[in-house]
Amino acid sequence: MSDAAVEEFDVVVVGGGNAAFCAALSAQENGARVVMLERAPEDEAGGNTRFTAGAIRFAYRGVEDLREIMPDLTDAEVAQTDFGTYTEDQFFDDMFRVTRNRTSPELCEILVRGSFPAMRWLQSKGVKFAPIWGRQAFKVDGKFKFWGGLTVESYGGGPGLVQAETEAAKKRGIEIRYGARARRILTDGFGVKGVEVKTADRIYAIRAKSVVLAAGGFQGDAEWRTRYLGAGWELAKVRGTRFNTGDGIKMALEIGASPFGNYSGCHAVQWDFNAPEYGDLAVGDAFQKHSYPWSVLINANGRRFLDEGADFRNYTYAKYGRVVLEQPGNFAWQVFDRKVLHVLRDEYRIKQVTKVKADTLEELAGKLEGVDGKAFLEEIRAYNAAVRQEIPFNPNVKDGRCTEGLAINKSNWANTIEEGPFEAYQVGCGITFTFGGLRIDAEARVLDADQAPIPGLYAAGELVGGIFYFNYPGGSGLINGAVFGRLAGATAVADLRR
Repeated sequence: MSDAAVEEFDVVVVGGGNAAFCAALSAQENGARVVMLERAPEDEAGGNTRFTAGAIRFAYRGVEDLREIMPDLTDAEVAQTDFGTYTEDQFFDDMFRVTRNRTSPELCEILVRGSFPAMRWLQSKGVKFAPIWGRQAFKVDGKFKFWGGLTVESYGGGPGLVQAETEAAKKRGIEIRYGARARRILTDGFGVKGVEVKTADRIYAIRAKSVVLAAGGFQGDAEWRTRYLGAGWELAKVRGTRFNTGDGIKMALEIGASPFGNYSGCHAVQWDFNAPEYGDLAVGDAFQKHSYPWSVLINANGRRFLDEGADFRNYTYAKYGRVVLEQPGNFAWQVFDRKVLHVLRDEYRIKQVTKVKADTLEELAGKLEGVDGKAFLEEIRAYNAAVRQEIPFNPNVKDGRCTEGLAINKSNWANTIEEGPFEAYQVGCGITFTFGGLRIDAEARVLDADQAPIPGLYAAGELVGGIFYFNYPGGSGLINGAVFGRLAGATAVADLRR
């Protein structure tokens, strides 16, 4: 690298997904000259954000709050929908419950309190939102009712969010460099001086006193997955981008940053068993199979192995991928009967799906590849006999329609598996992102091993540790990136001025 090749910016943002865009937009609105370094080429850009369905969890008091971020909602749409409320207290309860009270109280409070302001801020930048009628609401007595505290998605899903944020950034003069991999943080030992960048044809330096790391977790690195998550995790499929290999975490640790959070934990879901190694932008999030609360899950031994109806999907899906990976052969089959086929989510109808169909259970047993058919039929008979059929089935609430007397009971939505035609879908494990990362303070500054801020270094998004442990409430990832990305960008500029 020659001195002539050195460029200067106020803030360098490493990453190209939602958290990175929020950091860049926040820094720019506070007066900084900003460049974003996106490792992926432009046609694969957007990080994990681009692979999501765009659902975003945030606290709101009622429909008037929702109308602030969705001004296009019509009176007719409001009249036919029960949006309910999702208060900050409910958000706190969900965060502490699903993380087994491990979430950092300080970071969790920033996340929850900042969630609605971040949504208003994104809307002001040109991001559009819409109710998730298709996936988070069921129509009862002519009126849609939302459930599970998750109500809103970005218009166009994850790809739409990336597009809107890209347009917002370019409109405001933020430079985005694609195929530009930040591979080293430049430092004099006392603070950040910039980053070293590698492209297809050169290596060069960018000088900056502020660097925001927002480059995702390490789920794309099979070696790190196995090192931290454990044996067998090299067999998991990566739901999202192939470029999230922990670069931001590794660079920060190399200059003394403090590792923090649930390094042995991750967000992992049930994913089509024959999906490709990494996410496919043409299919997007549709390899997921999230109607399992209406199913029974069967492993290779022909046995159920978890409570499919323990809670709403939003609160169990991110931990059940791990459970499936731990099964013999690393797979399971979701089995449905005719009664619930009409409520299956859209992802069950894509062409790229591992599915079998049969008119009888005996026929189905012979089609479940890798499964002990005799044990399967015994398991279904025992399950059917245990269902409390006198309790009405209601998908909008935890209905208490359960089984009794089984080694693993189903707590809600227990329907018998006896009416053909039957459908079954083979699932494996799809990892979304890892929970371990960097330690930050309440203003998104990265802390060193002595828990003192590293001058000029900030972090946001999936590479921040301490927020999620074991599990997470659905839709929390995008709002986490928005809240802490916005905070990191603002802090970076404020520190520059000091």
